Formats: sequence, C-alpha cells, structure tokens
Amino acid sequence: MSTINAAVMSARTVEDKFKGNIDNIPQFLFSGDSHVDEPVDLWASLPKDQQDALPKLVNWDPAKRPAGGLDPKIRLEHMDLDGVAGEILYPTMGLRAFAAPQKAQENAFRLYNDWLADYCKTSPKRLFGVPCLSVYDIDVAVKELQRCHDMGLKGGLVWQVPEPSLPFKSDHYEKLWAAASELGAPINFHILSGFSYNRFMPQAQGMEVVRGSVNIKTADAVTTVFDLIWSGVFERHPNLKLELVESEIGWLPFVLQQWDYYYGRFTKPGQSAMQKFEISRKPSEIFNEHFYATFMDDFVGAHMLKIWGEKNCLWSSDYPHANMTWPNSRAFLAKQLGEMEPSRIKRFTSQNAIDLYQLKL
Repeated sequence: MSTINAAVMSARTVEDKFKGNIDNIPQFLFSGDSHVDEPVDLWASLPKDQQDALPKLVNWDPAKRPAGGLDPKIRLEHMDLDGVAGEILYPTMGLRAFAAPQKAQENAFRLYNDWLADYCKTSPKRLFGVPCLSVYDIDVAVKELQRCHDMGLKGGLVWQVPEPSLPFKSDHYEKLWAAASELGAPINFHILSGFSYNRFMPQAQGMEVVRGSVNIKTADAVTTVFDLIWSGVFERHPNLKLELVESEIGWLPFVLQQWDYYYGRFTKPGQSAMQKFEISRKPSEIFNEHFYATFMDDFVGAHMLKIWGEKNCLWSSDYPHANMTWPNSRAFLAKQLGEMEPSRIKRFTSQNAIDLYQLKL
C-alpha cells in the first residue's frame, strides 16, 4: 500500500471514531502554520564558510514524508485530500538558520525568500509564504520585508529567541515594528528559531529532550510575549500585529490572567508596592488586540477556546512535518472543536487567518 493510500485509510479510521463531531467541522479549512522543505542546493551559491555556518539541508525520503513540502503541485493534491483550501507557509531547516552568523543568515534568507516566492506562484490564491528576516541589522530587515511584500509574500518571520544582546524589550526593533505596521504585515515568531534549546538538541538525551520540547519551548514563548507587551511596543505601534507559531495555546489564558493580576496589584493607588509600567492597560487587553497564536494538537487549549481567544487563535496542520494532522485534519478538529457553535469553529479553522493576512481567496 502506498504512503498516500495508507494515510487515507488512517484518516477514515479516525473519522469513524469521531463521526458524530466531524459534521460540525467546515469543509473549508485554512492552515495558519504549514511548512515547505527547502531544496538541498538552495544555499550552494554561497561561499563555503557561509554554507558551513548554516544548517545542512535535508533530502527527505518521500516514502516517509509527504513530497509536497518540496513540490507545490503535489502539495495542492494533498491539500485537496485534506480539505485544506489554503496555507501559510514557513521554512523547515531554515528555522535553525536564525542562530547563524549575520552575513550567512542575511544571504541565506534572501535566497530562501526568492525560492519561496516562486514556490507560491504555483497557486497564489492558496499558498502564502512568510519570508525570513535577519534582524541583526534592522535596516536590512526592513528592506527585505518591503522587498518580500512586493513579491507577494506575507508577514515576516524573525527569531523567537533573540541573540542575547538584542532582546525584544530593546529599541533595536523599532524601525521593523513601524515598517510592519505601515505595510499591514504581521511579524511572526516560530518555535525552534533563534538562540534556544533546539541548538543543543542533538546532545540532549532522556528527560532533557522533553525538558526542551515542553518546559524551555513554553518559557521561550512566554518571555517573547512578556517582553513585547510589557516594554510598551504597542503603545508606540498601535497597528502592529504579531503571531506566535506552533507554541500551542493552552498556557496563554493562565499566563495572561497572572499578568493582569499583577498589573492590577502593582498599579493600585496607595499601595507601597506600586510600580510604574510602560503600559497603560491590562496585558490581556493588549494581547487580544495585537496577538495571534496557532494551535494544532492542543486538547486543553482547544477547550479553553469556548471562552477565550475567539479572534486570536488559528488552527494549523503542520504539513509535512511528523506532527502534522494531514490527512486527518477534520478528525483532529472534530475532537478538539466539534462541540462548539459553527460560527466559532469557522473563526478558528479559517476566518482568523484570512483576517490577519487580509487574504482574498
């Protein structure tokens, strides 16, 4: 049996298990986080020392991994099989290049962005690529954001965990926030990008693998959101939109609740512990207006969506990665969202992504 036929049989088995809920899931799905697989020779034109500083690109085995990551025509067939009308596309090995030295990173990202734009031209009303931005030199980042916007790419991916001397709470990024606001381009933060645990995963063993995949990964996302909210970025850039990608969502309502509590506690007049902050309203209010987040297989987070995050959260398939919901996406969604009212399900499975990226499908 071929890989595709086996996947279809698997999908039918899962759908049978949750048949009662699948009827509530729309036929029209839109993935807010899927991936491409970079061609192995993508960076071959770079000087050898720059190639050596970048992650080695992989020639994935098509018997074990869907070939649509590299071939957009196959991807469209697989999207049809899964009922997915459109996808927001991120890199695969390119995520690890966010920890590369500046010059190698800038050159690699430019090559990747050109290739990604060509990939998406296969179906420009279904495939929407997010360019990679090197932010060591913020002027370079702004110029590349504009260039990629002109090519039809959407948003701009920066490191989720910055180089330590360039934290998000610094003013280093101000020109980028301003340019993104002016273009209406979301800035994206994907797991495994930057100076985080994934740089050391090959050496991790046993419990340390899980520590990185859960504890450190979540702490990275918390820190990114914290620095961006509490440093007053949105006081200065009221039109800026940001997106957390593949960090899941179950942790968010709790963290925002805690930040709101301490904001209220430390801004209450007459308190000896009163603090002066760079924000003038509750962190949850700032988040609700400016942040989006993707979820894939997050049963806890999905159940919180009954009371929270209606306009902030986007479903993702993660195709063609090992964690993907393809080709069982409607079955996965039935398990997580199937009991919600249809208008709310529609927001999570398509409309929020369409609104964020101002798409006309």
